[in-house]
Amino acid sequence: MKTGINLLLWTPSVTEEQFDVLEKLKAIGYDGVEVPLFGGEVDHYRKVAAALRDNGLACTTCTVMPDEEHNPISADPKHRQGAVDYLKWVIDCNAVLGSEVLCGPFYQPLGTFSGEPPTEEEKDRAVEVHREVADYAQQANVQLAVECLNRFECYFLNTLDDGAAYARKVNHPNFGVMYDSFHANIEEKDPVGCITKNIDMIRHVHVSSNDRGTPGKGHIPFDRIFQALRAGGYDQWLTIEAFGRSLPELAATTCVWRDLSASPEECYREGLKMINATWDAAA
Repeated sequence: MKTGINLLLWTPSVTEEQFDVLEKLKAIGYDGVEVPLFGGEVDHYRKVAAALRDNGLACTTCTVMPDEEHNPISADPKHRQGAVDYLKWVIDCNAVLGSEVLCGPFYQPLGTFSGEPPTEEEKDRAVEVHREVADYAQQANVQLAVECLNRFECYFLNTLDDGAAYARKVNHPNFGVMYDSFHANIEEKDPVGCITKNIDMIRHVHVSSNDRGTPGKGHIPFDRIFQALRAGGYDQWLTIEAFGRSLPELAATTCVWRDLSASPEECYREGLKMINATWDAAA
């Protein structure tokens, strides 16, 4: 098992200003970080990669689809090609960073809805995009882990069953699904049992509290979640995803209207302690 934390706790765009955070995270025992990829130049991420190496940290990444012109499920072939081009840029950044996994809801722009469930035509269009992108990711040795979001953020994939069925439809060795405890808490009838059913498709895990604060201080049953993961043979990343109010722009995007943790320090320190203790106890 490897422990990580998403740098969205501090910033949506990693720059030299966050490099001191990397040193702190390594010092208390993290194996790596998750780098948000929402824009910028590939060359910039070479600097981030150097800082990661200097601090002995591995990494994963996350992204979202920026707008309708980069929409994998669009009926417009130009928009689908825009999605392919965007995701290939993201994978180029992953290659520079040495990232092991790219996760996120990279199947539709967030907050857009058709008023209906996803259609088979939308799924077929997305499969075409994701197979091409998965081939590209395979060349860069990057696993793609698609994230199922709650119904208030998207309509294409909401449950782990949805995501795993879709990943099987893509049918590519570099394409799987991510389990996120925050979204599972909202959407799953059984947020533990869904892991056991779909363990073969899980490529990444986000450890996230029910309120997006410090993991372990809410009501998510991490003891049973980790037991299910370990029983199924999962031994990859457990990455904290938590948000705060330190950056107003990011707080607005993530709908954070109050302080969810006492501080970022509490979140990354207490969250790591919880992961290590709970994972060990789940053996």
